[in-house]
Amino acid sequence: MSNSADSPGTGSSPARRRRFRPVRVLTAAVFALAGLIFFTSFNTAKGTNIRTDASLLKLSDLIHERSQENGELEESNAALRDEIDALAERDNGSTKAEADKLAALEKKAGTQKLKGESISVTLDDAPPDATAKLPGYPEPEPDYLVIHQQDLQAVVNALWLGGAEGIKVMDQRLISTSAVRCVGNTLILQGRVYSPPYKIQAVGDPERLKEALAASPAIQNYMVYVNVYGLGWKVEDEGRATLPGYSGTADLHYAQPVD
Repeated sequence: MSNSADSPGTGSSPARRRRFRPVRVLTAAVFALAGLIFFTSFNTAKGTNIRTDASLLKLSDLIHERSQENGELEESNAALRDEIDALAERDNGSTKAEADKLAALEKKAGTQKLKGESISVTLDDAPPDATAKLPGYPEPEPDYLVIHQQDLQAVVNALWLGGAEGIKVMDQRLISTSAVRCVGNTLILQGRVYSPPYKIQAVGDPERLKEALAASPAIQNYMVYVNVYGLGWKVEDEGRATLPGYSGTADLHYAQPVD
């Protein structure tokens, strides 16, 4: 027995009597939207894999390339400065007192080499698979296992408080306008990029410098992470050492003569 749509005498074939089905329209719309998404994705990627970190890698390569260029320019600048100083010393018309005063100011500014007894402090990231070594402490989060800007700054500040005559971070001398900054897991210092371990060297009285490190509340907090999660910390006597003079440029917005 046929249904009413197929019964004779209706004047229409079954194909003409099919009802409008919203589900079919919805299905067609979904396929059309999917096609649009695929086209947009292809047009954005331009034939490349958009899930890779290629752009980030290129940026990282650019940063390290510029860092190397900055280092080469600083070396060139230092050589030119030494040549200028040598020419100026031939006959600058100054008295001995004036020359001594200039030398003292250059020493304070950090532009000349500095010799003396020294110590070094080395900070390093913890192993990536580190776990809490002591009971009562939570398992580490990623931030617990890396050196932060405040850790490096704490060491530098403590050394200055301990009477450091000069400080070198990695291979660069610090001056009054130097800023220790960390971006991610790297140190950016005066236009150059460094990765851990970070070595800080200071010229001064070794015992006073060590006492200042031990007395710093910020370093005491850092030592908790050293003991619990394995962050790197090493203080060493370096004996008599020579710190290089600062060879970069000094960008000053305001300045006044030193009395």
